[in-house]
Amino acid sequence: MPQPCAVPRRRPAASAPARPRVSAACPPALVAALAVALLVPVSCGPVPDTRSPDVDLKPPQVQSVQASSPAEISIQFDEEAALSDGKTRITPPLAVQQVTAAGSRVVVQAEAQAPGRRYDLEAEARDTHGNTASFDAEFYGYNARTPALLINELTPRGSGSHPDAVELKCLAAGNIGGVVLYLGCPEDNDGRFVFPPLEVAAGAFIVLHLKPSGDPAEVDETSRPDQSGGFDALPTAWDFWMKDSPGLPGNNGVLSVYDRPGGSVRDAVVWSNRTSQSDEQYGGFGSEQMRSRVEELVRLGAWKAAGQRVSPEDAVNPEGSTATRSLCRAADGRDTNSAADWHIVPTRKASLGTENSDDVYAP
Repeated sequence: MPQPCAVPRRRPAASAPARPRVSAACPPALVAALAVALLVPVSCGPVPDTRSPDVDLKPPQVQSVQASSPAEISIQFDEEAALSDGKTRITPPLAVQQVTAAGSRVVVQAEAQAPGRRYDLEAEARDTHGNTASFDAEFYGYNARTPALLINELTPRGSGSHPDAVELKCLAAGNIGGVVLYLGCPEDNDGRFVFPPLEVAAGAFIVLHLKPSGDPAEVDETSRPDQSGGFDALPTAWDFWMKDSPGLPGNNGVLSVYDRPGGSVRDAVVWSNRTSQSDEQYGGFGSEQMRSRVEELVRLGAWKAAGQRVSPEDAVNPEGSTATRSLCRAADGRDTNSAADWHIVPTRKASLGTENSDDVYAP
């Protein structure tokens, strides 16, 4: 006669339902079958979800840092956030006086900034779940006196002796500190130049040289307009030099000017020698990058489309331009945000640093 045996008791896992206790005289095969059965959960209807809720382990992310007044810096985060006490520093030094938080926006009150001067803000942010992250961000001193500006002339097909350049014309007196020119748009560009603080008069010309040679004489002019040397340095304009610039595209390009990084657009120009039939995938512009840049300017009202969608035909056509046949705005300064404002001047009529010619190049 087989000897009685007892099935060993298995302690159930904490999250599993209690198991029935089994004790009987049984053959080895039955013991094995019962042992396997004890490992299978019993289903008696819906099983409650005992998983822990999602835990936020991501620290707040900085979206923008801007001077919102001469003594305030506004920081925008992607969630509700605050700054850790005693860990906020500004360089060049500005004494921090108070920090307040309201939702995802934090305001730092500090000593008055110099208009257009570049500053670095170092701080530690924390969210409502205790996640923290240190960050370092730049901003430019609040400038309430940026003048109205126009992109007045450009040479996208420069040469070794007359490199690519763009001219801005000041329509009023003011300070250009913090004004930024993008080779493209703020969110998608091939480079940018932020102008230092400089008092300018109405009618003044500012020339940004986009392919400097590295000559030590190529210095930014912040005290007088004749202090710089190099190719096309002009005593009649304030000369600046964009180091490590790729220059301007000769056939298909965008320039935009903003009153400050992250600020409002002041002017823009689009040029292209393509047509709507040049390609099917990008509306004729040749690339998604070029098309999206132009569409952004149209969305902001800084450039106009003749139809429902912008096309290369809406741009200034650079065909025929050279280093001395520049793209010029009409001398009367008309600004319709369209190609109608622009023309190509005849050979040797490029006029960087002086008033534009209304003579038109005839091939």
